[in-house]
Amino acid sequence: MENHPNVLAVKAALPPASTSRMTFFGEGVHTAAAAAAALGIEVGQIANSLIFNAAGEPLLILTSGAHRVDTKKVAAELGLEKLGRATPDFVRTHTSQAIGGVAPLGHPKPIRTLVDTALASYEEIWAAGGVPQAVFPITYAELLRITAGTATVVA
Repeated sequence: MENHPNVLAVKAALPPASTSRMTFFGEGVHTAAAAAAALGIEVGQIANSLIFNAAGEPLLILTSGAHRVDTKKVAAELGLEKLGRATPDFVRTHTSQAIGGVAPLGHPKPIRTLVDTALASYEEIWAAGGVPQAVFPITYAELLRITAGTATVVA
């Protein structure tokens, strides 16, 4: 998995400190709960990368594993009539990654990104590394910086 094209794209976009601590599991960790259990951390420290369909354009919301995105609230804040869940094909088209392993970066083109402010309460957070078997640590400030994300209350 370490040489998977998605992992390599993520590593190329990450700061060296996060790349050096990328962790690989024998099996995929497809949920925040599974990733947290495998790492021995709180589920809130997992940055879920969720792709939504925002009027045909992808929207990446990085939310704490302890939260659910309030799609009506986010849609209203963005001036959208509706914020829809993306299909697996939509996700793969815009990220080149499969659901369960979507990273916050390493996509073919930049994606508008919102970052859950709840993640700021953790010194270290973990995100998917492009495949369900890979995760990496990062700080909230660094996550905002590398994704050009907007700090947002999403729950």
